Amino acid sequence: MKKRTQVISIILLSVTTLGGLSSCKNNSAETHQEAAQKQTYTCSMHPQIISDKPGSCPICGMDLVLFDKTSSSDLLTLSVPQLALANVTTDTIKVGNFSSFKQLNGRLTVDPSQTEVLSSRVAGRIETLYVKQTGVSVKKGQPLYTIYSEQLAAIQQEYLVAIAQQEQFPEDKKFIQLADASRQKLLLYGQSEAQIQQLKSKKQTHPFVTYSSTADAVVSALPISEGQYVAEGSPVVGLEVYRSIWVEADVYPTETGMIKKGSIVNVTVAGFENEPQKMGIEFIAPALQNGRQLLTIRGSIPNLHNQLRAGMQAVIDLPVASSSRAITLPVDAVIHNADGAHIWVETGVGKFEPKMVETGAENFNRVEITSGVTEGDVVVISGAYLLYSEFILKKGKDPMAGHHH
Repeated sequence: MKKRTQVISIILLSVTTLGGLSSCKNNSAETHQEAAQKQTYTCSMHPQIISDKPGSCPICGMDLVLFDKTSSSDLLTLSVPQLALANVTTDTIKVGNFSSFKQLNGRLTVDPSQTEVLSSRVAGRIETLYVKQTGVSVKKGQPLYTIYSEQLAAIQQEYLVAIAQQEQFPEDKKFIQLADASRQKLLLYGQSEAQIQQLKSKKQTHPFVTYSSTADAVVSALPISEGQYVAEGSPVVGLEVYRSIWVEADVYPTETGMIKKGSIVNVTVAGFENEPQKMGIEFIAPALQNGRQLLTIRGSIPNLHNQLRAGMQAVIDLPVASSSRAITLPVDAVIHNADGAHIWVETGVGKFEPKMVETGAENFNRVEITSGVTEGDVVVISGAYLLYSEFILKKGKDPMAGHHH
């Protein structure tokens, strides 16, 4: 009887143990299944935000996206359609010439040496103004105003008398000299050779004299009006000639080491970006501007197509550094963040890997790479930011996190 009781106890213990093992096995399978089903979400703009369920980023409010946190590889693989959609293009790194510039904001100003003032050569009344407002462009020889002058009429009459005396006494040198002096006086008072010949042939005074523009210019001043009397020498019309124009810019005293009189710089005028010009520095102010810690530099450029005007904005590129053997990339190919700068290198067809680099000098469209790549590497030159975003979406981390130069 006792032996039978022991056998029954052993059987019950075995059944209980097997049941427990089966239960543990089922629980373990469920645990692995739950882990497999558990998903992780992050923000494409702020990868430090991680959640185990869908939602919105607490920083920017964007919807969280799934990412595979189990992958430790930094390699990013894209299909051909993805590459075309992202407009990813590559180029092989070559060594070549590179120059970097410091850009200054400049402005166009009038060259005062090309400003002309037409003054009245005789006293009289402004009979007609052919240009009645400033800012009007005029051509050389274009009539500007007509003046009525009794003084001019008297000089014309004096010339007619001298001519009559000369004709009466052709051998008398005195009358010849008087006629020649009267003629010269008419020329000085603005009469042309044609007008003098007309006066000589018609023998009739004409007290009106018309003055014309002396050059292709813009009317900058008009201090008189029709009917106004002016004295001899009074200003009547101001003209600004734009054959060339000044370019001025402000620099800090510490920057003057990069500039010397005669230095050649590039100038690009707003609106004429496709026609940059070379300019020599002609003037460096010896003193700071009043109330400002700035110096003025200046040069002049030809007026392209006579379309440049004072007040236009310009950009002046000061050369800072140059090299004949430099590795450079387009500015957009280099991504900067808190960890430094990195680029994307193509390691195979559709396969890209981020690579930390050190940058040097930079100009408006290219940046020098001082370390991190070598000649012959195939580098992404467009679409780098899209690769950066795709990496964060797929990997859930910054491609340069944990990397060091």
